[in-house]
Amino acid sequence: MAGRNTVIRSMHDLGLAAWFGGNLMGAVGLNGATSGAKDPVERLTLAALGWKKWAPLQIAALSVHAIGGIGLIGANKGRLATQKEGRTNTGVKLALTFIAVGTTFWSGVAGKRLADHAGEGTNGTTEPDEFASKALASAQNQLKLLQWATPVLSGILVVLAAQQGEQQRSVAGLLKSKKKHR
Repeated sequence: MAGRNTVIRSMHDLGLAAWFGGNLMGAVGLNGATSGAKDPVERLTLAALGWKKWAPLQIAALSVHAIGGIGLIGANKGRLATQKEGRTNTGVKLALTFIAVGTTFWSGVAGKRLADHAGEGTNGTTEPDEFASKALASAQNQLKLLQWATPVLSGILVVLAAQQGEQQRSVAGLLKSKKKHR
């Protein structure tokens, strides 16, 4: 490798880690905990408040990840031009990133609709009851899937980033370590 890219790699990885971890915690911790509220109205109100507080940090995480990702592509353009595996990995990562950004923003839109109907009360954040309006039930049903889509997609991106890091090892370094083990 010609040089180090510690800052942009850190931006890429830390932004992705925050995006993944925040959404996973929200699905498991926040949505799970709010279902324990005794008041059905409080369930949706607390979930909406929690996700609203996370939104600015999530936007920051996405921005930092994007800046780092663009920086890494620029820094590795020579390697990507000659390494088919690296190009394939980058293409898959880009496609999954765009899909995950889509699920993130779709979740935000559905979450806003949920917040707008918080006064109706419900069984849980993503579990409509028989009294839920069509708009609330629709938002909840969408969020039931979306709350897992973003962590799954961003988790796959973490794995692909690790794979790409392995692809950046120099051939000489790999040969050197093989000789030591013989």
